[in-house]
Amino acid sequence: MSVIQSIQEKYAKGMAIIIALALITFVVMLAFENGGSLFRGSQSNTVGNVNGTSIEYADFQKKVDQTKTYMEQQGYGTGSQLEQQAVDQTWNQEVNRLLMSSEINKLGLQIGKKELGDIMYGANPPQDLKQQFTDKATGQYNAAEAKQRIDEMLKTAKPDQKAQFNAYLDQLELVRLGEKYTSLLTNTTNFPKWMVEKEIADGSQLARISLVREFYTSIPDSSVKITDKEIEDYISKHKKQFKQEESRSIAYVSFSALPTADDSLQASKKVLEFKPGLDSTGNIATYLQAQGVNNYYNGFINGYRLQVPSKDTIIRTPVGQTFGPYVDGTNYSIAKMVAERVQPDSVDVRHILIGLSQTDPETQQQVPVRDTATAYALADSIRKAIAAGANFDSLVVKFSDDQGSKANGGKYLKVESGTMVPQWNDFIFGNPVGSKAVVMTEFGAHYTEILAQKGSSTAYKIAYLHQPIEASSETDAAANNEATKFSGTSRNQKDFDANLEKLKASGHVKAFAQDIAPGASQIQGLGVSRGFVRNIYQAKLGEVLQPERVGDNYVVAVVTEINEKGTQSAAKARLGVEPILRNKKKAEILAKKVGTVTTLEAAASALGGKPIESADSLRITGTSSPLVAGEPKVIGAAFNPANKGKVVNQVIAGNSGIYVIRVDNVTATSIGDANVANQRKTQYEQAKQNRAYPQQALMEAADIRDNRAKVF
Repeated sequence: MSVIQSIQEKYAKGMAIIIALALITFVVMLAFENGGSLFRGSQSNTVGNVNGTSIEYADFQKKVDQTKTYMEQQGYGTGSQLEQQAVDQTWNQEVNRLLMSSEINKLGLQIGKKELGDIMYGANPPQDLKQQFTDKATGQYNAAEAKQRIDEMLKTAKPDQKAQFNAYLDQLELVRLGEKYTSLLTNTTNFPKWMVEKEIADGSQLARISLVREFYTSIPDSSVKITDKEIEDYISKHKKQFKQEESRSIAYVSFSALPTADDSLQASKKVLEFKPGLDSTGNIATYLQAQGVNNYYNGFINGYRLQVPSKDTIIRTPVGQTFGPYVDGTNYSIAKMVAERVQPDSVDVRHILIGLSQTDPETQQQVPVRDTATAYALADSIRKAIAAGANFDSLVVKFSDDQGSKANGGKYLKVESGTMVPQWNDFIFGNPVGSKAVVMTEFGAHYTEILAQKGSSTAYKIAYLHQPIEASSETDAAANNEATKFSGTSRNQKDFDANLEKLKASGHVKAFAQDIAPGASQIQGLGVSRGFVRNIYQAKLGEVLQPERVGDNYVVAVVTEINEKGTQSAAKARLGVEPILRNKKKAEILAKKVGTVTTLEAAASALGGKPIESADSLRITGTSSPLVAGEPKVIGAAFNPANKGKVVNQVIAGNSGIYVIRVDNVTATSIGDANVANQRKTQYEQAKQNRAYPQQALMEAADIRDNRAKVF
């Protein structure tokens, strides 16, 4: 016992240190496994930096949320892909704002109150204001009404609403300042008269040459080797052409988790379980709602407007009977023919809507203003007033809550079935011209008059019930297990390729996704997964990732390429540079074969008896001869005054081969009605258009640091 005690006393401190070091190592390893930072859970405050100005996360996120909300309202979709689009769009806007603001501040450009008023209420107002305050009857923008409404809103607006409006004004000012900045650039454009006259004179020249040529394809590519050093030297001389952003590439194999034939069969059986209830129900809308269907259109739609699979069979189904199941996209569906009738193809109608709610100008939310009974009573009193001789147009302006038709006398022309709320749809298509009534809908009470009807065809009221064809848990688990098994035995790229070779018989193939940016979410050939991209960037070169669900697949990937921001490597640039350098070497081989240029006959003989060919009617621009098409060096030599009437004493290394040429003659054709003033004007307008978008040049000159990949 005393021996053990003495050992404990002697080594206690040492053991404590060893244990502490082990714990630290464990924590650090955990940190790197979770993304390389002990503080990954903490949100970075900076999204990026533009010429030393930071883009702060909190402000940026607010703008992303605003952009996302707007995109959702415009129907761009939902989910992670929309989120990424909102982030990318906001980033581009912020970078552009900072770059333009910097240039504008340097120049001292400003917008005064009077000019801001002109922006909002002048001849060219912002599109959103123009849409909201344009009189539909006259087509004129009502600036006075716009100003009145905005002034009223600002008097009662909450601080956050005022801040939002001020941000809107800031954006309008930035757009106008950008226009001023662009005007300064475009108006400095000039094309001197002498230069245009010289271009016209050059364009009037006509050359005839004789030539001997040999294509680079006459030398096998395999006989000309290009080293990495040669490619690196070429890149060094042309660095601007080989700039690259940070990116990674992967090879991957997918294990499908799509529904199987058995899953499809189960969906078909399940939708059939609803058929007895759909057949027997006395209230279609209530039954469908109980099954989770909230978009049933309880109205008639003309047959020519129906766009559903198996349409021809469905419309032949007797009333009261159900057809199906049938495949509709990713669903199995059944369709019940509820009713049918003959009705017009289109209707002209006018109405006065007494709404149940109105839009709050501050919050843009719907606010209840009256109940159903009150709305009906007011609409009925309007009906009686019109019957007694009251003017419809005056009552529309005074009472109607439908802003979409109010400025047009309450009219909707050439209305097609299925485009309006069902109750109103069935009244205007189910009654003759001249019918007048108060129709109740979810929006309120509509005093309605049918003005005209055109055409006639059969219309149908059809109820649909869908069952998604989804992968079962067994199908999903099978795909996941297969992917896990593959990744578990693929410790590196060599194992990855070997294991994939074994799976080829079962239809698995290696696919590739190139140049994945650190902030990306879309993976070429796979779909959207921001998490998958993060994992790619946390992996090492050659590392095989754990299975990841992307879309309808479990994916196992290996990182095949890591590209840092800067200049492309020789390996990356080889595909583009190698043909250039190879042709250069081939040109040297062929030129050496020709030797000293004396005559075309000697060059033709040196190249193994190549023919001497003629190219006539050559012009500096737009030459039509196929012999020298795409060969600007040959054209340039043909119009060099020093070469007229001579054999050019050097072999010309062109794009497709080498050329030995003799300039037989150069003449000038009549310029005709060449108008110097018109050509100057055309070139000036083209140059102005090219300079109207300076953002790219500003971005290339700026120091932009993008930190989005670490934040989102």
